[in-house]
Amino acid sequence: MSKVQEQIDVDVPVSTAYNQWTQFEQFPQFMDGVEEITQIDDRHNHWKTRIAGVSREFDTEIVDQVADDHVAWRTTSGDIRQTGMVRFEPIDATHTRVLMEMDFQPGGMAEKAADMTGMLDRQVKGDLKRFKHFIEKRGTASGGYRDTL
Repeated sequence: MSKVQEQIDVDVPVSTAYNQWTQFEQFPQFMDGVEEITQIDDRHNHWKTRIAGVSREFDTEIVDQVADDHVAWRTTSGDIRQTGMVRFEPIDATHTRVLMEMDFQPGGMAEKAADMTGMLDRQVKGDLKRFKHFIEKRGTASGGYRDTL
């Protein structure tokens, strides 16, 4: 398995960053290669992606979630094997550090090549930069999920 760890500081309060991150169906607005996410229920999402010319569909399950702190997930179907967590750390009242950690098992040849060349690291770093731009431009979250799972 490969591990990716990236972080970025965003100029919004922790609750704003966390609330926006829980709006999974809006991920395509800032995650490159994510075409669509359908939220099935509080714990389950169906993903459609196209990365490096390869289309994939898979399901994820939220395995742990605490408001303003973290969201952890794992894949449950498809040929993608992944676990991960996003943490939200308040820097001060108006700034948040977003830390993403993923463990990823490359499936096909394209994924293995992408992993060996560091493409996944660059993908996650780019997604976090786009999230920063997205949430700072909005200034407020488009919604939020506040329950603990």
